[in-house]
Amino acid sequence: MAKSGIFNIDSLSSQHIDEDAELIPLMTTEDEELINKEELPGNLPILPLKNTVLFPGVVIPITAGRDKSIKLINDANQGDKVIGVVAQKNDEEEDPGIKDIHKVGVVARILRVLKMPDGNTTVIIQGKKRFEVDEMISEDPYLRCSINEVEETRPPHIDEEFEAIIDSIKDLSLRIIKESPNIPSEASFAIKNIESSSFLVNFVSSNMNLEVKDKQQLLETGDLKDRALATLKFMNLEFQKLELKNDIQLKVQNDMSQQQREYFLHQQMKTIQEELGGVSNESEIEEMRERAKSKKWNEEIDKHFKKELAKLQRMNPQVAEFSIQRNYLDLFLDLPWDEFSQDKFDLKRAQKVLDKDHYGLEDVKRRIIEYLAVLKLRNDMKSPILCLYGPPGVGKTSLGRSVAESLGREYVRVSLGGLRDEAEIRGHRKTYIGAMPGRIIQSLKKAGTSNPVFVLDEIDKLASSHQGDPSSALLEVLDPEQNSEFHDNFLELGYDLSKVMFIATANSLQTIQPALRDRMEIINVSGYTIEEKVEIAKRHLLPKQIKEHGLTKKDIKLGKTQLEDIIEGYTRESGVRSLEKQLAKVVRFIAKSIALEEEYDVKVSSDKIVEILGPPKVERSISENNDVAGVVTGLAWTRVGGDILFIESILSKGKGNLSITGNLGKVMKESATIAMEYIKSNAEKFEVNPDIFSNYNVHIHVPEGATPKDGPSAGITMLTSLVSLFTQRKVKKNIAMTGEITLRGKVLPVGGIKEKILAAKRSKIKEIILCEDNKKDIEEIKEDYLRGLKFHYVREMSEVLDIAITKQKVKDAKVL
Repeated sequence: MAKSGIFNIDSLSSQHIDEDAELIPLMTTEDEELINKEELPGNLPILPLKNTVLFPGVVIPITAGRDKSIKLINDANQGDKVIGVVAQKNDEEEDPGIKDIHKVGVVARILRVLKMPDGNTTVIIQGKKRFEVDEMISEDPYLRCSINEVEETRPPHIDEEFEAIIDSIKDLSLRIIKESPNIPSEASFAIKNIESSSFLVNFVSSNMNLEVKDKQQLLETGDLKDRALATLKFMNLEFQKLELKNDIQLKVQNDMSQQQREYFLHQQMKTIQEELGGVSNESEIEEMRERAKSKKWNEEIDKHFKKELAKLQRMNPQVAEFSIQRNYLDLFLDLPWDEFSQDKFDLKRAQKVLDKDHYGLEDVKRRIIEYLAVLKLRNDMKSPILCLYGPPGVGKTSLGRSVAESLGREYVRVSLGGLRDEAEIRGHRKTYIGAMPGRIIQSLKKAGTSNPVFVLDEIDKLASSHQGDPSSALLEVLDPEQNSEFHDNFLELGYDLSKVMFIATANSLQTIQPALRDRMEIINVSGYTIEEKVEIAKRHLLPKQIKEHGLTKKDIKLGKTQLEDIIEGYTRESGVRSLEKQLAKVVRFIAKSIALEEEYDVKVSSDKIVEILGPPKVERSISENNDVAGVVTGLAWTRVGGDILFIESILSKGKGNLSITGNLGKVMKESATIAMEYIKSNAEKFEVNPDIFSNYNVHIHVPEGATPKDGPSAGITMLTSLVSLFTQRKVKKNIAMTGEITLRGKVLPVGGIKEKILAAKRSKIKEIILCEDNKKDIEEIKEDYLRGLKFHYVREMSEVLDIAITKQKVKDAKVL
């Protein structure tokens, strides 16, 4: 069959049938009446069809290749020429049985049998009546089944709705034929001359390009009106697809015509330009050539540039590749290949600049000064790669600008937070449309020098995806042994990054890839004490806000007491970012008073602070008393600095179950279990009644349940809480502790000591219990941080309990 758009118009010529073959005219109403009067035989030989459904009255050619099918056709042709035709359910079945064919088929009369050159047999058949397969009679030499006639339900003689459906089928058929240039004109003639409504529906259904299952559904629909309506729905759907297809083809043809027109115009314009004395891009290429003469680059780069420039010169300016090539050469000329800022080796000036912009941060400042000193003695030293990590708001990012100023270098910064595409670091290959270099090369172009101070901000927040892993791309950038030949995909040449001073910033080291972390010199930038925050506010934050709001120092004065009130009552952070926001609110209030010409006190009092900022927003977690057994203060480290936490435990009547709550992680729960088991094994030593473990349930809770908590450092705190609970003895006032425990009662060291100490000072803690091995961490901390604190260094849990738990019973102590 020849497929023609929506309709499959069957022609005998398409089946290579002789031209003198007998053609069957379209069925008339009289023909249909004669067929309806014919009685069906009780059984028929069944011819299964692949990919074809025969409808009553329709003439189709069928090619038979299976031995059983050829035998059936030959026997029937020599007999009464009547066969049953049924569509197969599965076209891949080569020997179908009764289960492999549909239930409803059509009685057909053989009109002509032809032997084809390829050995197959082609038979022309015409559908008569529909039947239903009853049961199989035999399978040899071919399938024969008993059948029952399927009556067709027709609408009343006068049915306006049915007539409208038939008219719509005719009209839509003619429109489809008109819209489909591949359908022969005979189809339109056939549609117009069909008299029988039933045959019209069958003819259209047979020739529509539908799936076999859809055609079979139409054949099995016994009600003629329902079948006609279903056929019309299929036609509407297919006609919409045809219109859409034609619209798309028309649009494509119009676009191609427009492109051809533009091409011819461009060709004419090019000819005119050549007649006027050369193409327009010559002056641009000459300008690039002149710029290249002033560049300081080696022979390899010069050779590559000339090669790419010659490629540009040969290109047609109208092609898309021309702009990509031009942008590539512009980048080549804009990059500072061998251009460097002159370093300033005045160490005293550098120290002064660093101290002016940042209070504290002594470790970082000392490292910068050491680098300057070595660079002054040996000019070819590779730049260090530093990683400043610590809580937010402590000045890690802004420190990079101060370092650049102290060195006399340019400053560039790239934010890596959320970066997930490796091409952002390495760039895209310039063969892609919209290709551009990576952020490293772009930033060097912006800096105009090959030795800037380059800040890689938020390096701990890099992400990986199907587009690559930016962390892995940074391995080459931050490796002093490799970055002298950094390869950017867009640039296609190695670029020397060895003179760039990279400073990375991070809030946590845990999320940085180990190989990347190994390439950097890690410097901890911890939080500030209250005293340091007061100094930072006085020296930097308040003057900055006064200037930004258009005031002068005479317009507002904040004393030390008021600054401490703001720090303690309205901020809870290791850095000073929130402090700056609160100061901005105070300055804005004063600015409003001045603008409205209101009277106000230049010296802002503590009461005025409460009026401007409202009641204090932050309540420090301070243990007010020790009247409750089982409540102990611990010290914790978070990504935003240190904090204190309380461990609470209670007893309730039960069978010795241990419950742990407070959104705790696996490690912290294990610490609670270890503490419980250690007490059980040493109950007599700690004067704990062993009956408690079988008669009471124990519940350990860490407040602020919405905050996830984990880590081993609460081990000694949990054990102290349980001993206090079981003995009903008080815990010493204003004491906090941190350390890991073992089943043998050993106390192990933990990290984050500096941040924990700052948290303890903020919370008015006076004494801290630490592992003996953490003593070295205390010795590295400035004396200002330790002032007012007493440290107890221990190795065994018994030492912790001797220090932390008093002999005095709590008020209303339970008898256990």
